[in-house]
Order: sequence, then C-alpha cells, then structure tokens
Amino acid sequence: FRFLDNRLFATCSDDTTIALWDLRKLNTKVCTLHGHTSWVKNIEYDTNTRLLVTSGFDGNVIIWDTNRCTEDGCPHKKFFHTRFLMRMRLTPDCSKMLISTSSGYLLILHDLDLNKSLEVGSYPILRARRTTTSSDITSSGSSGPRAVGSPCHQNDSGLLSEKHMSRSSQREGGSPRNSLEVLTPEVPGERDRGNCITSLQLHPKGWATLLRCSSNTDDQEWTCVYEFQEGAPVRPVSPRCSLRLTHCIEEANVGRGYIKELCFSPDGRMISSPHGFGIRLLGFDAHCSELVDCLPKEASPLKEIRSLYSHNDVVLTTKFSPTHCQIASGCLSGRVSLYQPKF
Repeated sequence: FRFLDNRLFATCSDDTTIALWDLRKLNTKVCTLHGHTSWVKNIEYDTNTRLLVTSGFDGNVIIWDTNRCTEDGCPHKKFFHTRFLMRMRLTPDCSKMLISTSSGYLLILHDLDLNKSLEVGSYPILRARRTTTSSDITSSGSSGPRAVGSPCHQNDSGLLSEKHMSRSSQREGGSPRNSLEVLTPEVPGERDRGNCITSLQLHPKGWATLLRCSSNTDDQEWTCVYEFQEGAPVRPVSPRCSLRLTHCIEEANVGRGYIKELCFSPDGRMISSPHGFGIRLLGFDAHCSELVDCLPKEASPLKEIRSLYSHNDVVLTTKFSPTHCQIASGCLSGRVSLYQPKF
C-alpha cells in the first residue's frame, strides 16, 4: 500500500485492481481503479504531480491522475510495458524509475517525466550491456500471472535490438527525458548463468538499490547492493553502468521459486532479509555505518549483525517500522511476527 497524504492511501491486489481508502471511513473504499489485467504488485506516488504509479504481472506500468479522481475511478494511461516485469520503484526524488524482470534485466528510466506521453518503442535508449531484441518492450501482449509458489524464471530473448541500440547511441550526447537504460546487474557466481531479479528496493536517500536475485535453476540466492553511478561514461560507446555492485551475501536456498521481499531500515544503515525460517539483519560493516562511509573498491560481503527466528515456515517478506525500533516478518503459512531487537 502507499499513503497519498495524511488520510488517503492506496492498496493493490492480486484481483488486478487498485483501491483508494480514507482513514476516516475504512468500511468502504473511496473508489476502485481498473486498468491492469493481472496481479498488481507495486504502488508508487509522486507527491509533486499527485500521480499514482502502479505495476503488475501483466508487464504494464500505469499512471493514475488522482487530481481528477471520482467515485468511478481516476483517468489513467499506460506509461510503459515490458515482458516478465517483477517490481517497479521510483527514486525518492522521482527522477528515475527502476524496473526488475524475471529474465535478469534491470531497466532504468532516467530524467523521469510521468506527464510525458510515451508511445511504445519511443524510449530513447542510453546503452545496454547486452545486445537483445525489441520484442519484449514493444510487445503489446501481457505475461500471465506467476503463481506465488511456482518458479518465476523464464527464458527471454532480450529487450532491445542491436539496430535500435546503434541508432540511439549515435544520437546520444543530450539527455532526453525518460531515457531507457538496460542493465544486466553483476551477481556473484552467476556470470555464466541467467538469473531472476525478484525483489527490488531503493535506499531511503536514493544512494543505492537493493536486489534479491536467484539463479535460473533456483540453486542459489543472493542479496546485492548496487550504488548509483552518475556522470558521462569515458567512451561514448561503452555501457553507461549506472549501477556498481558494492556489497552482497549468499542467502539460504530455502523455499525455491517463492519471492522473498527484503528492505532497508528507515535510516538506510541496515538491511532486513528473509533467511530460511527467519530473517537476517545485515550491515555494510560490523558497526552499521552509512553506505557512503564504507564504499569498497571491490564488492564486499554484507555483515550479518543478527539473526531472528520465530517462524515454522519459509519467511517471504520483512519490513522495518518507519517510526519505531520494530521489524515485522511474514511467512508462507500467513503468520506475521514482530521483533524489537536489542543489540
């Protein structure tokens, strides 16, 4: 869910709808939004434009204009589409949109303009690490819902054509709005195998992105932190490389095929990660320092600060309280546990 102001908030559902609620009257919805054709998995909100942004397993990112909301819903438009979409996030300043896919790609829309009407295939391409085909982004079809308990990995022929990428590279030099960058994030031990990016979170200050990756064969899982890299590349034809792997750790290979949702703490100093039947609290160093104070020259292991176990089933999600020293975790059987760790 996502709060839009002090009283209005939005929720998304596997029934393909988004609902708006008012804290003063929770027995009825303000309105129900229809536009997705599969499970809706992410809600973001731009407070400057009052635009609601949602993504689902139909591969669509949809923009909803809450400025013109009525009992019948909100005006909306399809902003972006890509096959095998898993998660979508906006950076805290809403200058970038990140999208992860089950085919191992991470898409970044730079200089984001949610008001700009984008036509399919019209995104200015920055650079890509891998030569691919245009069928995924330009496809108007939708990928079907992925059962939560089934493997989410799919074979994918790619996202961008070499011809398209060459044309876009020639017209680089400016900084067009909604420029698309396609990356294959480096994952330890996965250089020769495909991987699936199931969970995507952003550092509270926008410094980094946090990914949960698993191999196509589901025999390895990793939690990885990537620092945002800004500035022009040294060579015009080289990959932009907006992300640099700074920290990582291998996770328990438990609950194969299930999506594990991890998160940053409100101050960005710690990570809470599902680990088997519990959670691990991870830091960039043993003292829980800020990321900017302990950036390594090469990728370093995340430090395990503490492990917390209270479930009898595989933990699938965890979240820090934004205001209290408290952590919640939820497992496959539906049980939710609350922790107040002491260090």
